[in-house]
Amino acid sequence: MADNEFGYTAWGMDWVRLAEPLSQTRPEPLLPRARTIARNNAVQATIEGRIVRAAIHRGGRASVSHIEVAPLPRAAVTAISAVIGAPAVLTDEMHRALVTAGSGPAPALASTDCSCSARSARCLHVLAACYDIARRVDENPRLALELQGYFQAALEDSSTAIEPPRWVPINALDPATYFDTVPTDRQG
Repeated sequence: MADNEFGYTAWGMDWVRLAEPLSQTRPEPLLPRARTIARNNAVQATIEGRIVRAAIHRGGRASVSHIEVAPLPRAAVTAISAVIGAPAVLTDEMHRALVTAGSGPAPALASTDCSCSARSARCLHVLAACYDIARRVDENPRLALELQGYFQAALEDSSTAIEPPRWVPINALDPATYFDTVPTDRQG
């Protein structure tokens, strides 16, 4: 086992850096508890596109955290595809090559939210979710790029036609434009 249980790959370390930024000048007292929560598998995270929803149960309390990852810019998608292409497995050497080429694949958070009473962007539950995602990314580095929309953007660039989804989520519909009403011209 590696020395560090979270972020033992370069891909996972990018997620650890979200919880433990190098620019932080003083210790964060929530980090040990967040690591313990993630270590004890108390984070039940689901990933849908660039959104991570994490349910965290501690004792008699439960919190739901939402983390939205910012999409990769078009220039970064192009640079990443030029360096790594579409490999089946991402390695630390590929990560180093991306950083050397100036296209570091480190994620950026678009927004965070939690149902806890802390009302902070860096609450205990968001930090625990970051550690949980770091562990998942260590196991499957492709997840690091999936969370940033890399593969979806690469599909949009391809000439292959994408089949439209069979179902549309109800919250994706706009009630103002769903019912296409055409005013009738009544003369009477």
